[in-house]
Amino acid sequence: MTAETDSLLPRIYQAPMEGVIDHHLRALLSALGGVDICVTEFVRVTDTKLPRRVFTRLCPELETGAATASGVPVRLQLLGGNPEPMADNAIRAVAAGAKAIDLNFGCPAKSVNNSDGGACLLQSPHRVEAIVGAVRRAVPDEIPVTAKIRLGYTDRSSYLDNARAAEAGGANELAVHARSKVDGYRPPAYWEYIGEIRQRLAIPVIANGDIWTVAEFQRCREVTGCSAFMFGRSLLARPDLGLQIKALCAGHDYTPMAWRQVAELLWDYYQTTREVYPAKYLGNRIKQWLAYLKLAFPEAQVFFERIKRHREAELIEAAFARELMAATPETEAA
Repeated sequence: MTAETDSLLPRIYQAPMEGVIDHHLRALLSALGGVDICVTEFVRVTDTKLPRRVFTRLCPELETGAATASGVPVRLQLLGGNPEPMADNAIRAVAAGAKAIDLNFGCPAKSVNNSDGGACLLQSPHRVEAIVGAVRRAVPDEIPVTAKIRLGYTDRSSYLDNARAAEAGGANELAVHARSKVDGYRPPAYWEYIGEIRQRLAIPVIANGDIWTVAEFQRCREVTGCSAFMFGRSLLARPDLGLQIKALCAGHDYTPMAWRQVAELLWDYYQTTREVYPAKYLGNRIKQWLAYLKLAFPEAQVFFERIKRHREAELIEAAFARELMAATPETEAA
């Protein structure tokens, strides 16, 4: 691709997924290609000034220029309901190496909302503006401050109020998940709201929610008019979705990953994380990823059934060996 063509391609963001997409997965997905920006799981902020190790534990990329090994920028996400501690910890995050701060106003988890964080703040747009504003004023101008919201809390009626609040606070970009908190993750995603937000705001708006395929990306782009898109579960289900989309937009031929290639990626992830978790949890991250992969690859469900009760390395690795041997191009063609 030429520089001119590349500038016309949609920007692809990896969505933060608490307890799912960690720095190991960010490294794999960004190395595969198609992802332009990564966002970390949230750092929970209360009234404490957090030490550097809290930020670097969740985002080791802070030690390497806030980017993955393949050079994809990583934004550090903060979650909390009090402007002053959020600002104080944003300053500390920047001191630890953060090159951008993302603010979470979208998490629908009950435990988070009951602790004055995430989507519950959408009930009070003035609080959204206050938090964004406090962080924006606290960090240097060259540090982007971005935010992610849903369309509302109990319903979608406050979608524009919260979007405007984030912009008024000084957010440089706004990602919008096209559902309310009560909607959860149930289909459909209400992309038309994102389209209106994009038209009303002067800052870039990133569309998020139920973009599982290239065809759905095309429909979302048509409805929203956005040029940036955020993928969470769908990127786990189709790790090369960003590459598929960019090839389409550039007018290039592209063959989506086959199961064997996905299985090899899964094997790399297993090897990377094998020594990170206690033995009793061995394979849990692989099984978690397979729960998403089976949405696009029937083979993932079969492989999950083979390993779901295994915690012994030799059994899991033997199953991988059989899977990789069986998933030959000839087998897939048949």
